[in-house]
Amino acid sequence: MSGCFAVTAGGTGGHLFPAEALARELLSLGRAVHLMTDERTDIFGDRVFGAEVHCLRAARLTGSPAQAVRGLATVAAGVVQARRLLRQLSPAAVIGFGGYPSVPTMAAAAYLGLPIMILEQNAVLGRANRLLAPMARQIATGFPTAVGLRPADRARAVHTGNPVRPEFVKAGRKDYSAPQPGGPIELLVLGGSQGAHALSKIVPRAVMMLPLRLRERLRISQQVRPEDLAAVSEIYRGGEIAAELKSFFDDVPERLVRAHLVICRAGASTVAEIAAVGRPALLIPYPFATDDHQTANAGALSDAGGAWTIAQSSLAPASLAGRLEYLFADNAVLATAARDAWEFGRRDAAQRLAKLALSLELGGAGRRELCGCAA
Repeated sequence: MSGCFAVTAGGTGGHLFPAEALARELLSLGRAVHLMTDERTDIFGDRVFGAEVHCLRAARLTGSPAQAVRGLATVAAGVVQARRLLRQLSPAAVIGFGGYPSVPTMAAAAYLGLPIMILEQNAVLGRANRLLAPMARQIATGFPTAVGLRPADRARAVHTGNPVRPEFVKAGRKDYSAPQPGGPIELLVLGGSQGAHALSKIVPRAVMMLPLRLRERLRISQQVRPEDLAAVSEIYRGGEIAAELKSFFDDVPERLVRAHLVICRAGASTVAEIAAVGRPALLIPYPFATDDHQTANAGALSDAGGAWTIAQSSLAPASLAGRLEYLFADNAVLATAARDAWEFGRRDAAQRLAKLALSLELGGAGRRELCGCAA
């Protein structure tokens, strides 16, 4: 099958959503797309519409020695599956978005000598991509720099940005309006698809420490884990604070547009989405992320002026309340951060990445001219 592309990504939103954005772009250009992942992608339904989905065997190589051996056997079986499928498809290129379910496909592609491209979404190169980078013909990066990229591989690296779904690109067309004196203040608290326990503990207590004049104006949307829902709800209800609490919001782009300030983790997709819409944020990196990549992600946006980074070890109700009171009192600070976040964003990342993928179809010739990217 000529003219098709194989896309492989882990079965979580952080990997699948950028893969979806690329798939949509390639499909719009008349290319067939085959998504190769594991069974967890079923939870996302038909989000990757138009792309044929192939579920392969995959496993983490962690745990006890016995678990690692079983995992290795599972990965080997996945490689055999992927190799057979790739031979049938004969794709123009194989694009990897990370996550352990992508390993069998990328290993099979390397074995077959197919053109490989990887996207490193974080500001720190992931473990799988460190191994794959020397074999990749093109290396796309979500951030301007990717720590861990070897000097020999930098010549093939292009900063495309991390693709976001079209809903976020559309939302980013609406200008930021700072809170008006006496008017409502929209605070959006995100902690990943299931909320963050640390934010559920600290944010409500910080809000309760704000002056009454601010508490009365707050309109809070907060993602909360199911097990934390009752406790968080009780705090806000006791303070008569308008709050909508859910374990998952399926309308995040619209909520970002309304938000005057966002409090959230610093996953690569979250940072890209905030920047695409152009909203100021307090970023609380997840301290146990691999290689502390969320701190690097947060630092990139904060250094650009679009956010403020707070280490979870320094997160306390009193200090957070003080930060919120300061920000809500200075519209100019919020507006400047929103503008800087917007300028940091790459709303055309999906197009840049698609053009880079298409350059592999042309043998890589003139890749910078084709994608309009800078290394």
